[in-house]
Amino acid sequence: MTTQKKTHKITITAMMAAVGVLLQFLEFPMPFLVPPFVKMDFSELPALLASFSLGPVYGVAVCLLKNCFKLLTTYSGGIGELGNFLMGAAYVWVAGVIYRRIKTRRGALIGSALGSVAMAVASVPINYFITYPFYTKLMPLEAIMEAYASIRPGANGLLQCLLLFNMPFTFVKGILVAAVCFLIYKSLSPLLHR
Repeated sequence: MTTQKKTHKITITAMMAAVGVLLQFLEFPMPFLVPPFVKMDFSELPALLASFSLGPVYGVAVCLLKNCFKLLTTYSGGIGELGNFLMGAAYVWVAGVIYRRIKTRRGALIGSALGSVAMAVASVPINYFITYPFYTKLMPLEAIMEAYASIRPGANGLLQCLLLFNMPFTFVKGILVAAVCFLIYKSLSPLLHR
C-alpha cells in the first residue's frame, strides 16, 4: 500500500469517527418499544461506510475511536462505550467481511442484514454480563424491570427483557443504519474512494 493510500485511509477513518461522535449525541428514545434509557442513534453509520469503502478493520477502528472520544463526555465509566463498541464492531465487521467477498449491491444488502443479526445477538450477552451489571449499581434492577414492565406487563427477568425488547430493537437499529447507508453511499463514494 502506498503512503498516499495509507494516509487517505487514516484520514477517512478519523473523519468517520468524528462524524460518529457527533451522531452519538443525536440520540433519542423510542417510546413504547424500549424503556427510555435505551436510546436510538445512527453513530454506526460512519463505521458501516468505512467498512464498505475501506474494509472491515477500518469500520471497527471507527467504532473504537468514536467510543474513545465519547469517554471524554460520559458518566458511565466507559461501560456504555464498551458495550457500544462491541455491538458496533460485530455489526460492521460482519457486514464488511461479507461485502469484501461479494462486492455487489446484493453483497452489501446481505452483509448489512447479517451484520444487524450479529449486533442483535451480541447485544444480549453484552448487556446481560457487562452493561446491566454496572448500571444496576446506579439504578436498582427493580426500577429497570419496572421500566420494561411498563411497556409489556408481565415481563419476567432481565434476560427475557433483553430477548423481547433489546434484541429486536438492536436489529431494527442495524437495518435503519443500513438503509441510510444505502441512501448516501453513492454520493459519498468519490470522497471515500479517492
